[in-house]
Amino acid sequence: MNASITTLPVDAQTRAERMRMPLANEVVIATAEQHGVCIRPFTMEVGDTQTGELRYVAMPCSSTIESVCGPCARKARALRMTQCREGWHLTDEPVFERDEPNADQTAQLAYRADLVKHYRESVDAGELEQADELREAIHEADAELRQLGVRGKLPSPDAPGRRPVSRSTKRRQDAPNLPRRAVAKTTVGREYAGRFRPSMFVTLTCDTYGRVRDDGTPVNSDSYDYRRAARDAVHFSSLVDRWWQNLRRVVGWDAQYFATVEPQRRAAPHLHTAIRGSIAHQVIRQVTAATYHQVWWPAHDEPRFSTDHGPVWEPQVKGFVDPDSRALLTPWADALDQMDEPAHTVTFGRQVHSKGILGGSNEAGRHIGYLTKYLVKNVSEVVEQHTDAQRRHADRLHAELAVTPCSPRCAVWLLYGIQPLGANSKTVAGHCKGRAHRRSTLGLPGRRVLVSRKWSGKTLADHRADRKTFVAEALAAVGIEKPAQDTGRLIWRKVAPGDQNAPPRAHLIMHAIAERITWRAEYDRAMLAASGAPPGQADVSATPVAA
Repeated sequence: MNASITTLPVDAQTRAERMRMPLANEVVIATAEQHGVCIRPFTMEVGDTQTGELRYVAMPCSSTIESVCGPCARKARALRMTQCREGWHLTDEPVFERDEPNADQTAQLAYRADLVKHYRESVDAGELEQADELREAIHEADAELRQLGVRGKLPSPDAPGRRPVSRSTKRRQDAPNLPRRAVAKTTVGREYAGRFRPSMFVTLTCDTYGRVRDDGTPVNSDSYDYRRAARDAVHFSSLVDRWWQNLRRVVGWDAQYFATVEPQRRAAPHLHTAIRGSIAHQVIRQVTAATYHQVWWPAHDEPRFSTDHGPVWEPQVKGFVDPDSRALLTPWADALDQMDEPAHTVTFGRQVHSKGILGGSNEAGRHIGYLTKYLVKNVSEVVEQHTDAQRRHADRLHAELAVTPCSPRCAVWLLYGIQPLGANSKTVAGHCKGRAHRRSTLGLPGRRVLVSRKWSGKTLADHRADRKTFVAEALAAVGIEKPAQDTGRLIWRKVAPGDQNAPPRAHLIMHAIAERITWRAEYDRAMLAASGAPPGQADVSATPVAA
């Protein structure tokens, strides 16, 4: 602290000088930001069943947006960078070994099978009250199976319903043909010269919808195809899935990827992806040109109704009807049967960028930072809207997204005279809560990070556990033991709003700051002891090299 700085007493300062002073809450948040503590935690009430102790704990908000909570967003980005780094240039195949089903799991599944049998018998006999009780028992049995460690989809207790109409998988005549090979189970790339194992960095974009300026706004907004731009944004994730499928069939091995979806200046989504293993640039361009996704949905070009005069719910028929003729709207399954051609076809644009990257190089670290650069920003923060032209462009795109259905359950289908799946009395025509219709997302998919299952052989929870183990071992090496807590005896409950006993948020943040300072001092001490360097010269970073 600079001793030459003097501060006048508060009573000797003017009102303008006092107004410039930071508020106490602002100082708390600034200190939390400095020490990497969550600035908007939520409070949990923790009870110990053995000692009877009841305390309040601040839980991080885990936000991934830096403008919401900078410390949590930066931690999430660092974890994603670790995940990308560990899987990009693997030299050994990741090992996945499933445990054999144990006696408790098989016994619970046999109990569930017996419940399903009695449930179907009750449904066939018309004993609906007993069937409802059995259904609840089946749900409880399913929850018990999950707790026993069973994953995957369990068979539905209801009889199989109507199968959807199968569509032809024959390729379109206007799409180039692709060579097809049997996909081997290997995921590790080829090694060159006995020591080089390069991987790929690829960027894919959407097709053009009209000429745009440098700021992303269209040259001619009247000819710019906003409808196709909105539909491409909604179905972009399905197109990307189809691209992975085609790529694996062409190269002949199970290519693994770490990808991020970001908006361009024109607000169209594009994909940056790290692919393990080397692939010829010509092959990537060939697969991109031949990849498309057909949307087999009912036609939705012209709305039949508006949000002001839309379909109404009819309790007697348990469906939506025309507000004028009172005729029942076309059910989703019937609308699919009436289709002769896809409602939309999504393709990639001509711009394809691919580059080979060597593991452990500075180029690899730079591209990992580029991949995760915008993960801490909201879509509205990435797509700049400083001028009137940019705001008008975003408004036009949002207006088109507002009338573009995002799923078979989307309430927008009611505007086209089609009753979506799962419609009920609470459904409002034209009002869907999906992310695709929001002004802040402009159609971008909910998942902005796409990671293949065999990328690093670990989940994000595994990477967090690795980091925790690293720190615990470093502390144990200098005699600082952190005993594992028995969380089985603890009962966690989220504090309800207005709880009089809950401490203020500022108190919880300051307590977390004090804990973080203590932990950091212990960690620095462990790193100094491990390096043997005097204070100020030791490398105390837990992250090795950037790549």
